[in-house]
Amino acid sequence: MSKSNFKVYRARWIMLTVYMLMAAVNQLLWITFAPITGDATKYYGVSDLKIGILSMCFMIVYIVVSIPASWAIDKYGIRIGVGIGAVFTGIFGLLRGFAGTDYNMLLFAQIGIAIGQPFILNAITKLAARWFPLEERATAAGLGTLSMYIGILGGMTLTPYLIIGSGIAGMLSIYGIISIITAVIFLVVIKEGPPTAPCRPDQEERSLVFDGFMQTLRTRDFLWLMIIFFIGLGVFNAVTTWIEDIVRPRGFSATQAGITGGLMIVGGIVGALIIPLLSDYYKKRTPFIIVALVGSTIGLVGITFATSYWLLLFSGTVLGFFLLSSGPIGFQYGAEITYPASEGTSNGMLILMGQISGIAFIFGMDSLKSHSTGSMTRSLVFLIGLMLLGILISFRLKESAILTREEAK
Repeated sequence: MSKSNFKVYRARWIMLTVYMLMAAVNQLLWITFAPITGDATKYYGVSDLKIGILSMCFMIVYIVVSIPASWAIDKYGIRIGVGIGAVFTGIFGLLRGFAGTDYNMLLFAQIGIAIGQPFILNAITKLAARWFPLEERATAAGLGTLSMYIGILGGMTLTPYLIIGSGIAGMLSIYGIISIITAVIFLVVIKEGPPTAPCRPDQEERSLVFDGFMQTLRTRDFLWLMIIFFIGLGVFNAVTTWIEDIVRPRGFSATQAGITGGLMIVGGIVGALIIPLLSDYYKKRTPFIIVALVGSTIGLVGITFATSYWLLLFSGTVLGFFLLSSGPIGFQYGAEITYPASEGTSNGMLILMGQISGIAFIFGMDSLKSHSTGSMTRSLVFLIGLMLLGILISFRLKESAILTREEAK
């Protein structure tokens, strides 16, 4: 298949598929204990907070490892860079199955998986640029991000059922086997790039991570984008973490909270399929970022004040659809406006912002919770205010110059 003066290879879809499988498994391992906190505290004989740390450590480790991971991806490429993440995910995912009731060994394995996470997540725009033409890159980034949501959804829904039949030890063993098999498949199948680039030379060459780091900080629109990601990803991490505490004071059950959280992810999966595709079709980024932020804010208002179950479910779906679908467009937009900075650098810095804000928002919401009723309305109203700020900032973004030039031709 040819595009203008360059060739696009069908193998790009195979490369994207094995990457998606690896990313999904990594996220499944991250979220494993979120839906079974009560059972896990009894099994390991620890507090709720220590079980929460099994997930929280991923955010903390990401802050430390993100820049070295981006450097490795940019310096050594996809096969070695993401391969490091695959090895950590496979080996330490398998190790969890041998932890038994030893919480410290389990935490050690979780940290090992967490080290692998940025080597995987920071590479999606790099893979898109290496294998896909410009007009398909937001779609590729959207599918790569979609796989993360599928992994989270799988972990949230499968884990409770697996421990019924196999117990926590059996569930961890099953996930460990899946993780090592997936890592082997990735290392065997993945290739660094096609024989010839799927784009013009001016759309291909990138600077390395440290040069690119300075380039991103000199780009005004990218600084605005970092603030938007700080707000948006922080809101997602905080709301998903505290969804049960958010809705419980209004009389909703844990099951209803879980379904609401699940619909957020389902909405995000649907949105990540639709909105990036539209962005590529119309060759626009900023209008879709604005629409996503507006829709997310409406969904967050519903989550904050809904007293009827159907409205809560609808609000969760809307929040997930718009907020999660904005991620891949933002990643691709960031890669385009910071050219020639590397995709790994821009991608990693945006995710890093969300990890920092996620930790801050999670602890902030807990500290602002009403001592008498447990209500989190006060903190949610604060998050709504931040989302409104994000909308105002999004209107200051200028369209990607790369796309503008393409559209003019």
